Amino acid sequence: MRKLILLVVAALLALPALAVAGSPPSPADRAAAVKQCSTERNGMGLAAFKQLYGTNVSKSNSFGKCVSKLAQQNEQNHSNAAAQCRTERSADATAFAAKYGKGPNHTNAFGSCVSGKAKAAAAAQVQATVSAAKTCWTERKADPAAFKQKYGTNANKSNAFGKCVSSQVNHSGS
Repeated sequence: MRKLILLVVAALLALPALAVAGSPPSPADRAAAVKQCSTERNGMGLAAFKQLYGTNVSKSNSFGKCVSKLAQQNEQNHSNAAAQCRTERSADATAFAAKYGKGPNHTNAFGSCVSGKAKAAAAAQVQATVSAAKTCWTERKADPAAFKQKYGTNANKSNAFGKCVSSQVNHSGS
């Protein structure tokens, strides 16, 4: 009986770690988020970036908040990509291996598929966020009071910029 238990435990330990909903992002997801946040900050400008992500009075925590948010998105993108790749692979394993595999044996097809799909989703999200932030920043500059009234939802309407960007990103279908 003890041997059986040890075999089961050994088998469970040998299983690869799977992303579970609500699980913390991997170090790779966090590293990718740092690059994505730098791209967003450079793309939309520092003032808009701080307005979008900063939560303290000086908005000095904006980069850390961005990394935290995008690392979670990256974890979700990875999970979604894995599901898409499993579906694609089950439809035609040979074509899947030929499309995504490397070398003469088409090795690592699944990993290449997941990586490619997750990176594409993350890049699309970054581009949509930068574009939305630029649009909202222009609208905000034109009439700050009307902007706050239109988008703000909390007591002092201080969340207007984030709500605008969110609505623009969601409206664009990304």
